[in-house]
Amino acid sequence: MKSSPVLAAPAQSLAADPHRQAFLLLRTVFTVAPIIFGLDKFTNLLTDWTMYLAPVATSVVPLPAQSIMYIVGVVEIIAGLAVAFRPRFGSLLVAVWLLGIIINLIVLGNFFDVALRDFGLLVGALALNRLSPRKAG
Repeated sequence: MKSSPVLAAPAQSLAADPHRQAFLLLRTVFTVAPIIFGLDKFTNLLTDWTMYLAPVATSVVPLPAQSIMYIVGVVEIIAGLAVAFRPRFGSLLVAVWLLGIIINLIVLGNFFDVALRDFGLLVGALALNRLSPRKAG
């Protein structure tokens, strides 16, 4: 199995390769952030995540808001791990997930600033996808 030149390049070439730097920065952020946010859905240390959930979500999915947040947390952890191990696929998973969050916030009719920030993150996830090496075949 061949290794990707982006991942197998010597450390000294990292300083000379801005594409690899960008890939590693984006991959790191889109691995760590979803895992942290996913874990926080179980503790609510950063915020009360249920306030970001549109009421229509609990009418479509007949579960309490916090139970939905537990499911969201698991999905976010999986998305972060997917970026770590399969960045090309994981970045698309994160982008789709962020689109869902944006739609939820727009339906909620509040937190438009967060929706705009998440749009920027969605664009970053798509950039990661473009920088990610294709699977060696």
